[in-house]
Amino acid sequence: MIIFTSAVLGSCKSSRPNARLDPEAGLDKILADVPDFSGVLLVAEKGKIIYHKAKGFKNFESREPLETSDIFELASLSKQFTAMTIMQLKDAGKLSFDDPIDRYVPGLPYSGITIRHLLTHTSGLPDYQEIMDQHWDKSKIAGNADNIAYLIRYHPPVLFEPGTRYLYSNTGYMLLASITEKVSGQDFIAYCQTRLFMPADMQQTAIRANAEKKQLPNLAKGHLYVSEKQRYVAVDSFPQFNYAIWLGDRKGPGRVSSTSADLLKWDRMLYTGKMAKPKTLEEAFKPARLKNDSASSYGFGWKIREDKNKGKVVWHDGDNPGYATYFVRYIDADKTIILLCNNAHVKLPEMLAAVESLLQE
Repeated sequence: MIIFTSAVLGSCKSSRPNARLDPEAGLDKILADVPDFSGVLLVAEKGKIIYHKAKGFKNFESREPLETSDIFELASLSKQFTAMTIMQLKDAGKLSFDDPIDRYVPGLPYSGITIRHLLTHTSGLPDYQEIMDQHWDKSKIAGNADNIAYLIRYHPPVLFEPGTRYLYSNTGYMLLASITEKVSGQDFIAYCQTRLFMPADMQQTAIRANAEKKQLPNLAKGHLYVSEKQRYVAVDSFPQFNYAIWLGDRKGPGRVSSTSADLLKWDRMLYTGKMAKPKTLEEAFKPARLKNDSASSYGFGWKIREDKNKGKVVWHDGDNPGYATYFVRYIDADKTIILLCNNAHVKLPEMLAAVESLLQE
């Protein structure tokens, strides 16, 4: 039996002598405390990079060292881009956040669900991937139209009444990408490239097919630790993760691949008001209200929290086989943390907490 885990060869200790005087030394120590971490850490203040280092390997077989310019799968960090396409179409007067989704996705057997419900993970929709896993011919590659067709065909029940609960939903963001295509008349991948990535000068960022990613010389391959082999192994070696292949044409919930530097460009663009109107962004960075008038902790493509010292924080994490990612924006204090990992290290949340603690100092 092969057991997958993350090797733990160190710990993230809170003791960081002189961190206030030398933040680089403190951040170096955070990386050093987890010797087998593989990834990139970028920290910026008001857009100025104060720390940007890589550690580990882009390929554990070849032992090729990681570089700060390497491309990572962003996983669910991609949702902020999907949300932005909808926000732009709203700003252009082409849709409303409170439009019913059946206006744009005909035949979907779920009523009372709006675009806002999709954006905020309050739709109650079932998991499309579960239905595809049960019924799809995995010798073929599925896209959004296939996912929607199977939701219509098999009609799994809703999980709760729309607007009554928060429950993270990849189905919702898959449907948002299809709504963007319907309303804009443009392929979602092309839309993101021309309306988001190119205007932000994100030259290393794209929604790439698996074959395209394999051709990238600076791709950080995803890996998992196999305890029986006492080493990290490329995640594409394991059949249980083949859903990334047979669902390889899905759009919306993930699939954006990028670099830490490109994400910082996106961070800066969000302060300009050029991507979306300030009032629209303000709504995106506000927790959703449920029907009982309680607040969730999610806006439009961003998780949201308040820091008692630094003000509003919008952030997201991502998790794909072999990858774990964090993008944290202290939007009032204008501080940014980007942490991209290609060996899905179990210590990553502790590392992020240590970085945030240091920035508080």
